[in-house]
Amino acid sequence: MEREGELLTFEVDAEKGGTRLDKFLSQAYPELSRSYLKDLIEEGFVKVDGETVKKPSKKVKAGQTVELFVPPPKELELKPEPLPLKVIYEDDDLAVVYKPPGMVVHPSPGYESGTLVNALLYHLDNLSSIGGVDRPGIVHRLDRGTAGVMVVAKNDKAHRELARQFHDRLTEKRYKALVTPPPPDRHAVVDLPIGRSLSDRKKFSVYSAKAKDAKTEYWLKEQFDKARSALLDVKIYTGRTHQIRVHLKSKGMTIWGDETYGFKKGKLPKEVQNLVDLLPEGSFWLLAYKLGFYHPRTGEWLQFEVEPPEEYRKVLDRLRELENS
Repeated sequence: MEREGELLTFEVDAEKGGTRLDKFLSQAYPELSRSYLKDLIEEGFVKVDGETVKKPSKKVKAGQTVELFVPPPKELELKPEPLPLKVIYEDDDLAVVYKPPGMVVHPSPGYESGTLVNALLYHLDNLSSIGGVDRPGIVHRLDRGTAGVMVVAKNDKAHRELARQFHDRLTEKRYKALVTPPPPDRHAVVDLPIGRSLSDRKKFSVYSAKAKDAKTEYWLKEQFDKARSALLDVKIYTGRTHQIRVHLKSKGMTIWGDETYGFKKGKLPKEVQNLVDLLPEGSFWLLAYKLGFYHPRTGEWLQFEVEPPEEYRKVLDRLRELENS
């Protein structure tokens, strides 16, 4: 019987030549953990130029084609885990929490543990069930690479009302993004539909036949000319998948560390390339620093803000030192 699953193909560019196979795949397909990809390699699910390779440490060469077969997901068993969790606010209806960079929101193949949901199950007594058995309490999400503030529903009534606000665009969502190169303008509104990429179904694009409306606004906050980089304040009016990453890419910018959308450390000035290594594994410099919404029971407007995590602050501090030197 033929196996069901998904076959993905990646090309090795010049910059990735000489990279370990498991590391190359974890960068090309960050939706799966490196440990899970290592298992897939050892189980014979990966081919390089048509030949099955079972050594995760094998170095790939520029120009090679890597095929990854992802088998159908197994049924996941959710378990509470005593992971650190910063709870900013909590009442009977909801909790506002901080998601660290590099943490996955809910379990998926390769991320059966260590997710935000595993932490929520341990720290909170109740979570809504509307999101499904693998996403209890999850009203909205952040990409694995993004850090920031999230609201979690503790009962179904609160979940429905919060979901309505996100759908009807009644919430306020603000981000900070470190990008390269600096933006072409100090302020801009990007109003371009976003849909799944025609060339890579794991990415999204403004050039898609089935795009949905999307609107992003940004302001230049700091410019680091010596590092060919800038810090932006970003507001999103819609909530499309990868929206900020795609819209900034359409303006010629990529977020530090976001290799999925074209970030390459080698394109930065040499004196700042090592700063990229300060970012946690699986993350990029994008922070959901402000979230505002109406309380689902009282109707009161609530607004929460978080500061950049230590790793993000270190990068900014070094960039500022360089710019002022």
